[in-house]
Amino acid sequence: MSDHLKSAEAFSRLATELQEVDGIDKTVEAVVQFALHAVRCRYASVVLIAQGRRPEVLASTDPRLAELYQEQINAGDGPLLTAIRDRAALSIPDLQTETRWSPQLTSRLIAAGIYSAVHLPLTVTGRAGGVLNLYGAKPGAFTEDDLAIAHILARHAAIAIAAARHQATMQQAVDARKLIGQAMGILMERYNLDGDRAFEVLRRYSQDNNRKLRDVAQDFINTRKLPGRDSR
Repeated sequence: MSDHLKSAEAFSRLATELQEVDGIDKTVEAVVQFALHAVRCRYASVVLIAQGRRPEVLASTDPRLAELYQEQINAGDGPLLTAIRDRAALSIPDLQTETRWSPQLTSRLIAAGIYSAVHLPLTVTGRAGGVLNLYGAKPGAFTEDDLAIAHILARHAAIAIAAARHQATMQQAVDARKLIGQAMGILMERYNLDGDRAFEVLRRYSQDNNRKLRDVAQDFINTRKLPGRDSR
């Protein structure tokens, strides 16, 4: 069997596996484990980007990567942040000759056994939701075939992670509706309110206390008390 056919079969299995796993954590773990074998990298990780938040390391094959990312986040610069900021693939053939970032940072990467790297934004509908990071143990570790496979992997990962995020968001919305409905039912029975009025009470307390509606509902279910009321 040719290498192309082997790669096609491997990606077919990956696509099936990504459809079957449940949750974002398991999805990204499947991606980084596949990367280790398909691209023959030394380390791999997935860093997710939440709107208005710092990058979050969701899966990696070595705990030191999280420390290296935190250093870049604290410094406001580095390969990971460059890939996020530019929303473009970033290839680093040899960190020993790299001058785009501070010598201290590149020295730390080399000390961790990283001599080459590829950072690939995970983009869906034009928006980067994360970065797939692959690291080599020697300069020039990634061949053109490796890079081609990495780009295909990034596309699979982007779609799978976006789907897992959407599923998680939908589940959170369902859970929130259940909580709000339960809290409304308690209010309706306790204060003889209709549904519209019970919802308005929760909404008002949510706004007045600058808290999410579901959190107000959860607290009321747990304590049977609304913020600033029923405390006596």
